[in-house]
Amino acid sequence: MKHREDIARFLKANKFAVVGASTQRHKFGNKVLRCYQEHGYDVIPVNLGADKVEGLECVASVADLPPGVEALSIVTAPPVTLEAVKQAIDKEIKHIWMQPGAEEPAAVELCRQHGLNIIADGSCLLVELGFSGEH
Repeated sequence: MKHREDIARFLKANKFAVVGASTQRHKFGNKVLRCYQEHGYDVIPVNLGADKVEGLECVASVADLPPGVEALSIVTAPPVTLEAVKQAIDKEIKHIWMQPGAEEPAAVELCRQHGLNIIADGSCLLVELGFSGEH
């Protein structure tokens, strides 16, 4: 039951970011971003090497996100996940969803120590929201 509550709290955030948003449409980081767009969420892509992803202006890191971002979907390799979580804590972001494959035990523990709403159990945003891939 707590799992469902954590996801519901995450999805109630006003503004989201996708860490690891990809310019390549077949990549998971691109699909997660498009899923947010498909469902009408306010989302910002985080990609160190791109200016835009799916028509949205990118920022290079979590540290560069504007105020108001409340929730992160992380779609990165585990070592990058840990750095993203550290930056999220500094930005006072309260909700973290480590997508499958991005989970990093030290990052999960850091989230718990700081009282963040953390989802890192293999749950996937694409499954939870439903993703048609048409966007």
